[in-house]
Amino acid sequence: MTSALIFVAAALAEIAGCFALFGVLRLGASPWWLLPGAAALGLFAWLLTLPDLFAAGRAYAAYGGVYVAASLAWLWAVEGVRPSGWDAAGVTVCLLGTAIILAGARHAG
Repeated sequence: MTSALIFVAAALAEIAGCFALFGVLRLGASPWWLLPGAAALGLFAWLLTLPDLFAAGRAYAAYGGVYVAASLAWLWAVEGVRPSGWDAAGVTVCLLGTAIILAGARHAG
């Protein structure tokens, strides 16, 4: 699995896990939401061990841009709020940063 696909899966897992807690604390959801939420966060952490980037910090940094993009996709798809032009500009900058980090990781040890 490529780093990009791993990052997308990790982002979905992290957002789902965090949203479960948000649902319980802010939306009045059942505390039972915390069980799949905790499993999703565990999956997220495991997924970030998979990219072949030789350093955890580099994996987390590269993942950050994908997380921002996935968060805005969640905003639109799940919460029904369309991202603004500012959101689109910001996520473009973040994904450019991710691409730079991944390209540089091929040359770093």
